Amino acid sequence: MGMTITEKILAAHTNRKRVEPGEFIEAKVDIALGNDITAPLAIEEFRKSGVKKVFDRSKVVLVPDHFTPNKDAPSAQQAKILRDFAKEQNLKYYFDVGRMGIEHALLPEQGIVGPGDLIIGADSHTCTYGALGAFSAGVGSTDLAAVMITGKLWFKVPETIRFIYRGKLNKWVSGKDLILYTIGDIGVDGALYKTMEFTGEAVSSLSMDSRFSMCNMAIEAGAKSGIIAPDKITLEYAKKHCSLFQPKADPPLADTVHCSLPTSDPDANYCEIREYDCSKIEPQVAFPHLPSNTKPVSEVGNIPLDQVVIGSCTNGRMEDLRIAAKVLKGRKIPSYIRLIIIPATQNIYLQAVKEGLTEIFLEAGGVVSTPTCGPCLGGHMGVLAEGEKALATTNRNFKGRMGHPKSEVYLSNPAVAAASAIKGRIAHPTEI
Repeated sequence: MGMTITEKILAAHTNRKRVEPGEFIEAKVDIALGNDITAPLAIEEFRKSGVKKVFDRSKVVLVPDHFTPNKDAPSAQQAKILRDFAKEQNLKYYFDVGRMGIEHALLPEQGIVGPGDLIIGADSHTCTYGALGAFSAGVGSTDLAAVMITGKLWFKVPETIRFIYRGKLNKWVSGKDLILYTIGDIGVDGALYKTMEFTGEAVSSLSMDSRFSMCNMAIEAGAKSGIIAPDKITLEYAKKHCSLFQPKADPPLADTVHCSLPTSDPDANYCEIREYDCSKIEPQVAFPHLPSNTKPVSEVGNIPLDQVVIGSCTNGRMEDLRIAAKVLKGRKIPSYIRLIIIPATQNIYLQAVKEGLTEIFLEAGGVVSTPTCGPCLGGHMGVLAEGEKALATTNRNFKGRMGHPKSEVYLSNPAVAAASAIKGRIAHPTEI
């Protein structure tokens, strides 16, 4: 019996030939990530252990991104804990305001994560990096502390569900819509502690930005991880963003060799296989208060909005901003609508300025923020009041997620979000 890509990566990090679903293993970790909410707790536990140095200064990454630039004195204190620890430990990868980006967009952009890696982060959306063909999963702060000390962590090898996406995507449909449609199908616990392996010709045609969006939301179906086998598109991305990346594959996909590119075996064992016809999928909207409460945009009805947010670790990348700008160009949003654009990293922000996208957003009546998680978790830069409705390209719409518990958050892709900002209600881009 063969192994899935997830099982191969976990086996490689235990120096074993194979692992089995349900088995408990201790695996070596390539990257351990913390942010300004979760890392202070991990640092506290690290200090309690009496250990003086992290296991590897180049493998512990700290990114203060949730409440930064600091919202208030308590958030400033949280960020200071990270800054002081990074200085003390001489960490190679610490990103403060001005260099900081939303962590799950920043790490791939900086070439810190890559195919075949095992990555843990004290943030649930660490599963994003599965788009590169890595096993990546969110963990608790104490788990992060354990990895900072030992470089290893215990895992239960997850079962894998294979999702096959057939056919060609319709216009305005992206990876965000595929994952919303999938979560709507299986529910928020439909992949509980399993790996969601995304395959099929529709996935193979996706850009890396769309793949990141897809894997990012695997956790919203309860999954331990999401993953897409690396291919030529993955390699081109890795070669562009990481000068040290020199991949190998059989058959070879590049001239240089250094890093393996795992794929699932033809006879790998899956606990379930699901297939979708993408020609039947249109842009999706998730209604309050669950990401699984999805409808095609054509069935949404008349839902007026107070705020639209385009950004986050799900949809704040260059492709997302370009799509939004394409819809918004030459148009104005109503005076009663707040449109907030948040580029996911400094580099994305700068590129948006160079391409004239920022000008389009401002002329349309929107505002552009420095990179931050901000309103996604009700942090700042767009908190909702009682009774307000927002459409966001973020990943969660739980009750009170973006502010007042009596507000409502709807989820969509950037094209639908931009069109909705113009119309003042949830709308299909073809309505513009």
